[in-house]
Amino acid sequence: MTSRSDAIRRLELGEFLRAQRGKLAPGLFGLAAGTRRRTPGLRREEVAQLCGLSTTWYTWLEQGRDISLSASALGRIATVLRFSPAERAYLFDLAGRRDPLQGGEGEPQAPAALTASLPLIGGPAYILDASWTALAWNEPAARLFAGWLDGEHDRNQLRFIFLSAEARRLIVDWETRARRVLAEFRADYSRHLDEPQMEALVAELAAGSDFFRQGWEEHSVLGREGGVRQFTDAAGRPLSYRQVTLNPAGRPDLKLVILTPFE
Repeated sequence: MTSRSDAIRRLELGEFLRAQRGKLAPGLFGLAAGTRRRTPGLRREEVAQLCGLSTTWYTWLEQGRDISLSASALGRIATVLRFSPAERAYLFDLAGRRDPLQGGEGEPQAPAALTASLPLIGGPAYILDASWTALAWNEPAARLFAGWLDGEHDRNQLRFIFLSAEARRLIVDWETRARRVLAEFRADYSRHLDEPQMEALVAELAAGSDFFRQGWEEHSVLGREGGVRQFTDAAGRPLSYRQVTLNPAGRPDLKLVILTPFE
């Protein structure tokens, strides 16, 4: 049964596409403006042809009908209609589909402005991609996470936590923290179920860590949240931080993690 919210989203999607279609001049695509156009912009059949779709299917999409939407078809529509990154993200959100370009090839590993901001942060700070691999970090993070950010375990945070003995020494109450990390990763994993590299990562962690394997089979799910993070440095001194995690605008696949020291 189709819910009312689904119907509203489909209608909004159709209105969004019609509005965007009306903003594009036919001349941008080598099409004659003509004198028979009743409204400005492209016709439905023109958009359908440019996207390699049937006119009927595209018409139904704009009408808000309950039809199957593939990510590849949505991607072609976004390209033809010259969507900005924000417009493309809005399209996929309304359609309830994950954008195959999200964090994929063609996008920078991390926005340059975001990376450039890391040295300005006083406490440890780092950027994670969708598989929880560190893309960039500042000097305080490099000092704190020497066994992770120095290249061991391919700078993947999950490999470090579950496969490294150094993580058990560094992280206070490792078992409790590791269990929460696993549940947070499970929530992220739901958005990447069809990605072979994510399946391979889970298989590797399960094979290398009984703790991870047993926890993964429990299917616990938790949203990522801030709070106190405690560590023990190489000299045995306790270190305490408050953690904040942010998603950069336009890159929901990335996480900016900031640790603020406190006594």
